[in-house]
Amino acid sequence: MKKTTFSMHKLIRVVSLFILTFSLSLHAQDAAKAKKLLDEVSGKIKSYNNISIDFKYSLGNAKKNLNQECKGNVVLQGNKYVLNFMGVTRIFDGKKVYNIVPEDEEVTISNFDDKKDDGLTPSKMLTFFNSGYKYAWDIVQNVKGRKIQLIKLTPTDSKDNTKEILIGIDSQTKHIYNLLQIDKDGTRTTFTINSFKTNQPLSKNHFTFTESKYPNYYVNKLD
Repeated sequence: MKKTTFSMHKLIRVVSLFILTFSLSLHAQDAAKAKKLLDEVSGKIKSYNNISIDFKYSLGNAKKNLNQECKGNVVLQGNKYVLNFMGVTRIFDGKKVYNIVPEDEEVTISNFDDKKDDGLTPSKMLTFFNSGYKYAWDIVQNVKGRKIQLIKLTPTDSKDNTKEILIGIDSQTKHIYNLLQIDKDGTRTTFTINSFKTNQPLSKNHFTFTESKYPNYYVNKLD
């Protein structure tokens, strides 16, 4: 479970970075253009009742012989979410976090701690990276006929393990297409969106954990 837990935390941080970028202020070259684009993205995101994303996630570092690739999906509504990744389902109902691991037939329940890096609530997304980064308008890439505008984030703290982050925005839809995080040790984490759907019909219990659905699971309540 250690490898899965590490990857889950890494993935959630990347997902957080992906959504956090919508609300950041820009102070770099061509800042006006970059801010206008991100403001448009932010406005669209805030207008949606919910968002459903299918994604591809990869983590690699040749020096450490690290090469991991998998797919997942996440549904977000307000500060609630359901994330499926590496065989684990994580539900956040606004108060508690539920990690469901079918392989181990175990459910771990804990109170949400907004001081942790893996938080996905809007408050975390809107404040966590409001400072500590320099922003720059980068190149445009052509991906299968789609114009993807890149924006570069560089940490201002020299002790930060992250070297830089590149956010790719679809110029036509104003949606995030991908995110590439490059760490100082050479680790590259890529998050690419394969499907981006909005305002999907969801049941009222979509973000509710129902213990009766897991009769043979060991339920570990941490708090």
